[in-house]
Amino acid sequence: MTTAASTQADRDRELRAIVAAVQLGLYQELAWREHRAAAPETVDVLDDAAAARAWRADDPRGRELSALRAQADRVVADGGPGLGHLAALFGLDARERDVVRVLLAAALAPELAGAFAALHGRGVPTEAAVARLGDHGLRRVLTPDSPLARWELVRRIELAPGEPDGLALDPAIVDWFTGAFAIEAPLVALARPVEAVAPLASWPLEATAAEVTARWQGDQAARAVRVIVRAPSGTGRASFAAALARALGLRLLAIDSDGVDDAGWGEVVRRAHRQAFLTQTAMAFTGDAAGRRPWPQLPAPFPLTLVCVEPGAVVAPLAGALDIAVELPPATPAERAALWETIVPAAAGWSGDERAELARRYRATPADLVEVANRNVASPGRAAALIRDRDGDRLGDLARRIDCPFTWDDLVLPAAVADGLRDFAYEGGIRDELWHQPQLRRMFPSGRGLFLLLTGAPGTGKTMAAQVIARDLGLNLYRISLATVISKYIGETAKNLTRILARAEHMDAVLLFDEADALFGKRTEIKDAHDRYANTDTNHLLQAIEAYAGVAILTSNKRGNIDPAFIRRLRYVLELPRPDVTQRRLLWRRLARDLARVEDVDALGRPLDALAALDLTGAQIKYAVLAAVVAARRDGGAVTAAHLLRGVDRELQKDGRSLTEREREVVAHAV
Repeated sequence: MTTAASTQADRDRELRAIVAAVQLGLYQELAWREHRAAAPETVDVLDDAAAARAWRADDPRGRELSALRAQADRVVADGGPGLGHLAALFGLDARERDVVRVLLAAALAPELAGAFAALHGRGVPTEAAVARLGDHGLRRVLTPDSPLARWELVRRIELAPGEPDGLALDPAIVDWFTGAFAIEAPLVALARPVEAVAPLASWPLEATAAEVTARWQGDQAARAVRVIVRAPSGTGRASFAAALARALGLRLLAIDSDGVDDAGWGEVVRRAHRQAFLTQTAMAFTGDAAGRRPWPQLPAPFPLTLVCVEPGAVVAPLAGALDIAVELPPATPAERAALWETIVPAAAGWSGDERAELARRYRATPADLVEVANRNVASPGRAAALIRDRDGDRLGDLARRIDCPFTWDDLVLPAAVADGLRDFAYEGGIRDELWHQPQLRRMFPSGRGLFLLLTGAPGTGKTMAAQVIARDLGLNLYRISLATVISKYIGETAKNLTRILARAEHMDAVLLFDEADALFGKRTEIKDAHDRYANTDTNHLLQAIEAYAGVAILTSNKRGNIDPAFIRRLRYVLELPRPDVTQRRLLWRRLARDLARVEDVDALGRPLDALAALDLTGAQIKYAVLAAVVAARRDGGAVTAAHLLRGVDRELQKDGRSLTEREREVVAHAV
């Protein structure tokens, strides 16, 4: 059995033999020069190599040095684990192997500098010295198309103006031979090893590994394979890549492409592939830059490269590699529940129902769960809050988060409308597990987003209903800023909306589009080119919404303002009517108790009933009570019917009207 100790011993034996062979070669060349200088006859320079071979075969000193050199060469050829392996990795021919041997010996044995200087007047190897030691005559030993140059295994050293360059083996290659190699210098700040973890059952791991193997063994077996893994950031793309690499017998190193600028990108890719060959470690390039940058030409890509990018990202081709695209499906609720227990230590102490509820409500990624674990979160409620907070910055200035303090009890609506809202909220809570059912996914290949259109006059509670639903779902509510969406330029509005939806796609959030008719208004009759382009823009908006798989609520004051084609795409369309007398009476009493802190609501019962007869919306009643509270505090007393009347007056003035004398008398007589 081969052990690490025996492998290192074999490597050391090879290195000693390489140094000895090169040293003997130098002595042999110097001995030949002494012989030639002492010989009475002159040797033509073009015949010098042939004469040297004859001297090595006939002269006792030449034969002795040749025998010793051949003995060292046999060690390198028969038992060396390094040089032969390097030659196989990078496709080195015999001449290129000689270059590596000479330069490696010069690096390992600095004392040979004197011999090199005696041979060619320079203390470092040159092409001429390598050619002489390898018996290659006048041929060049390092051409621009050589793997030694293309993989930068060998460096040129400028000695002096007009003088031939010296040659040196890359220090990383020297370290690789000696067992000291760890990582290429340009990758130190960019690379991290990724340990393979137990893959999710829904990952297409076996199928992908089989496809990679088939590509390796197929008609184009000489081609490398590049696997493009598309999934949202933090969902386990690198873990999938590591699991795939392990299934194919390789380790994995992740390279952060965003950590290097465009100028250094080509060098990083080349060094990463060289690292892959030297260590038999696959490279996974992560970050946005891996998708948007062109890939450099490589002498030959490593057999397996992985690129982890966002869904929809287009990755430029890599010459010499066949691409396999993999779309990672989102984790199922059952998988997410298991991840909670696996990644978050505290979750093991929670009940199975609590973990299942967290998994049902939140599509928390493994990265999210790692953050929860790092915060030492102890309770499911605190964990849920932390998950929601992590979504907070993903939309930036495209939307504003809205607090959701209201509950179902705060909504005063007809039973049919309230039931519709509760149905929507219920589906929002189970939609993830719903769409994991194969039959549903087959029957509804698109349009899996959950949309609700709320219409009704201002003040009927459309925004409040959205807040109640978001609270019930345990999700953040974001009001989309129309200023960041709507553009006067044709096509830009659809692009802006697509950008927002792409960011929100993988968030656990509810989007609120107030005044949705500004986006999804009726298409106009085509009278000129501008109308045609405007209608095309609307079509693109409809397509963007249809492709969105999240939860969104849209509001409009009038249903008739919304394009019918858009309404047909919605499963939930609810009209919030103005409250009737019974509902207004309930609102007046509830707000008087909760907002005005009227302890004895019954004492104001008749005035409140009289106020309920006025045709006001819920919002108008709420603001009227608020105005009464302020007025009462200014007067230094409790809220009275007179204060409430002042509040109603203020609300009606916003609409350009006021209470009639009869309405005032009705309220006054009710006191």
